[in-house]
Amino acid sequence: QLQASGGGLVQAGGSLRLSCAASGRTFSSYVMGWFRQAPGKEREFVARISWSSVNYADSVKGRFTISRDNAKNTVYLQMNSLKPEDTAVYYCAAGQYFPSRATYEYEYWGQGTQVTVSS
Repeated sequence: QLQASGGGLVQAGGSLRLSCAASGRTFSSYVMGWFRQAPGKEREFVARISWSSVNYADSVKGRFTISRDNAKNTVYLQMNSLKPEDTAVYYCAAGQYFPSRATYEYEYWGQGTQVTVSS
């Protein structure tokens, strides 16, 4: 029900825009989040957006921007000034009960899109 796209290979300092399209239900009342998982590491919080606020991990604050278009049932992650340490599989997620930053708080997950940043 969540389809992430937009990943790819980019040089350090470059930009990418990830999209997460939802289908099967309306997610406008859900909190939407982005997470990432690098090889050998746990999945970690990147950003979340509710109907009234946005939050970011300290590691991406000022470089990444999360947004949503409820009419399109889509959430975006604009990633600027990318660094090699941003390399990971990025996942979008949706939570109905006002989730925060923990993965277990989100009920729905997309399949992930690979982001690779070369130095």
